[in-house]
Amino acid sequence: MDWLNYHHLLYFWTVVREGGVMRAAEKLRLSQPTISSQVRALEDVLGEKLFTKVGRRLVPTDVGRVVYRYADEIFSLGRELMDTVKGRPTGRPMRLDVGIADVVSKLIAYRLIAPALALPDPVRVTCREDRSDRLLAALAVHELDLVLSDAPVPPNVHVKAYNHLLGECGVTFFATPVLAKALKRRFPASLTGAPLLLPTEGTLLRRQLDDWLQQQGLTPSVAGEFDDSALMKVFGENGVGAFAAPSIIEPEVRRRYGVVPIGTVESIRERIYGISVERRVKHPAVAAIAERARADAGWHVAVEVRSRSK
Repeated sequence: MDWLNYHHLLYFWTVVREGGVMRAAEKLRLSQPTISSQVRALEDVLGEKLFTKVGRRLVPTDVGRVVYRYADEIFSLGRELMDTVKGRPTGRPMRLDVGIADVVSKLIAYRLIAPALALPDPVRVTCREDRSDRLLAALAVHELDLVLSDAPVPPNVHVKAYNHLLGECGVTFFATPVLAKALKRRFPASLTGAPLLLPTEGTLLRRQLDDWLQQQGLTPSVAGEFDDSALMKVFGENGVGAFAAPSIIEPEVRRRYGVVPIGTVESIRERIYGISVERRVKHPAVAAIAERARADAGWHVAVEVRSRSK
């Protein structure tokens, strides 16, 4: 059996936490060569490089980030152990690491995560926004507890994960009151020639919007394309064009961006999946998210689970 030297792990953890060998040496009151040699010893045991140089800085590698996360958990548990034995309150919040696909509305992400923050025990949430493929890779190595995405795990992604369909709804088109007044009366025919803001090509919502526009014979004037749905709404707020957003967040969109609805299209479906490595969710915060999604009247379907294993 391979045994981990926790002194080596502590030195590595301190280097990452303090931002360099020099500061770690000052913190631990050791020489820099001692710190460096102990970190190299840990790399030898693990058989992996934990740092790479970027200019003059040491930056954790992908493996280094995984090791740091485990080390952080190990030393947090150690502190909690000492507090428990000595009868001191730990005050340690439950940790929830969520990956949010960059195409998912920030308002929906917050709406889904909010129930975890209302649990009796404190929860510390870390949100990471990125492309779905990168988030799934992080989920596979247990860097994340949950990924929120607009699509299930693709067939070509070899990750053992489970797709929990949290819900789905139609989309509503919004615009400033002035623009909406001109478009609302003859919607959707009024979209032809009208300025329209769209998600970038390649996203699921964009494909649905393009198909629907083609089926309806509508030819809007595309005024902008956006990776970030929140930025698209800001442009819409300032009258650049109309935009579509999930109907479930209509009240929040109206209040936050000062826009009004033009019309709703139920055939365009916005789906949100919670992807986890657990078929039956055990993490209390993730369970709270799934249970609240089931009960949310704004969603049109109940939770279902599909597995993806390679």
